Amino acid sequence: MADRDLTGLLLVGGASSRFGSPKALAPFEGETLAERAWRLLGDVCSERLAVGRLDGLPFPTLADEGTGPVAAIAAGLRRSAHEVAVVIPVDMPLLSAEALRLLAEACLGAAVAQAGPLPCAVARRELPAFETGERRLRTVLEGLDTAVVELDERSLVNVNTPADLAGMKLRRA
Repeated sequence: MADRDLTGLLLVGGASSRFGSPKALAPFEGETLAERAWRLLGDVCSERLAVGRLDGLPFPTLADEGTGPVAAIAAGLRRSAHEVAVVIPVDMPLLSAEALRLLAEACLGAAVAQAGPLPCAVARRELPAFETGERRLRTVLEGLDTAVVELDERSLVNVNTPADLAGMKLRRA
């Protein structure tokens, strides 16, 4: 069941240069990575926003500057209806609702997993920190009151190449 006062931000952008095609559209367990992440956010958040420039998704996206996750998070926070937003990249298909809830609950100015910087939770009031021109998410988060949350390492595996995705499918079979 979705939490009432939580926004979910799905980062769908990115060049996917190592992947060779848009990761968001890659199939995994009967759905695309984007559909899977969107569904997960719907399980946890009362509001979902996808940020990035990508055609072919079954849900609307907000345009960002195309300069990375900091700009994408800023675009999402500007439109967020709630004070806390959980932010996930499209390429972490093993994330769980429990992990997102833990990040949201720990959010002061922000909260990150031990491996950071994504996934994370960010307070909307921290939007100005994402509008300074800094492009490194880790640097922005280090300037905030950021809690570190220990999450299951397996849920933090991300997909960078088609081989990563194939290996993940084999391990889950």
